[in-house]
Amino acid sequence: MPYEIDSIDRQIVAQIVQRPFRDRAFSVAIKAAYQDTCAVTGLKLINGGGRSEVQAAHIRPVADHGPDSVRNGLALSGTVHWMFDRGLISVDDDYSLLIASGGVPYTITRLINPERRLLVPERPDERPHSQFLQYHREMVFKG
Repeated sequence: MPYEIDSIDRQIVAQIVQRPFRDRAFSVAIKAAYQDTCAVTGLKLINGGGRSEVQAAHIRPVADHGPDSVRNGLALSGTVHWMFDRGLISVDDDYSLLIASGGVPYTITRLINPERRLLVPERPDERPHSQFLQYHREMVFKG
């Protein structure tokens, strides 16, 4: 059967989703605090439209009642955000990075900055709070 590019009809489905509200101001504040730079890799990627590709990640997840506070956030690249949310990486109170043994391929660990420490904002009042870091280590991290 030959492939015809215009022959696909897709059904349109409406959905109603209930989930915790995610405040856009949180994302803006995190990106500003970290100067649009991933706190784990040190990469600052700006797309063709001039927008940062870094994502605002909650340390204590919204689903676990984590607040939209800059002290509960990290600026992370997409892959690192995914790994952080799944507990493959975490952060100690001294901002050293923790990596789950056997859970992260070597090719991915090469993305982590050579110091293996979280790159934090200059202002102390914008740095991750130890309470949220502890929660992530104890409840999310698989190390």
